[in-house]
Amino acid sequence: MLEPFVKGFGVGGGLIVAIGAQNAFVLSQGIRQNHHLVIALICSVCDALLICAGVAGVGAMLAANQAMTTVAAWAGAAFLFWYGFRAFRSALKSSALETDDAGPTSLRSAIFITLAVTLLNPHVYLDTVLLLGSISAQIPGMARYLFGAGAMTASVVWFFSLSVGGKLLAPVFRQPKAWKILDGLVCATMWTIAVTLIRQALTG
Repeated sequence: MLEPFVKGFGVGGGLIVAIGAQNAFVLSQGIRQNHHLVIALICSVCDALLICAGVAGVGAMLAANQAMTTVAAWAGAAFLFWYGFRAFRSALKSSALETDDAGPTSLRSAIFITLAVTLLNPHVYLDTVLLLGSISAQIPGMARYLFGAGAMTASVVWFFSLSVGGKLLAPVFRQPKAWKILDGLVCATMWTIAVTLIRQALTG
């Protein structure tokens, strides 16, 4: 029963750790210890709600229709291959996570910015509701909820690691080499799961 949880953790983690405005904001506030726990909690809760919607709604709908399940498997695999390629391409470049040097923000401003960088990004819905929901449809019975729990756990671990360990992580992730390694791991994870989806589509 650990397999779907681990798969969910891997996919969820791979989708979350990409360099972006949300991670930059979370890390920058973690460095300054500015409402960092509240910010991490908001990001985690938003992800959890969206993942639940995907797993319980889209996942169940797709699971009831074999044709849609097959289409979703191929579409999910294609997206994962594309995402893995993007991570692979990023690993070949010299990119690093940059955090802003602005002063402390109020709690209200921190909450507003966190919600904005989380919910105004259309990719968050593609990643959580559609992609994770589609992948969960390939997993039978209650195991799909373990997949969702794994994805949610990855979200909590990542955001609180950025917030709580911001002062330790910032010097590391300002180095391009660290992101090269991380992007390489993301690529391997995405491609491995994509191959699994294709196999399931062919045998299903």
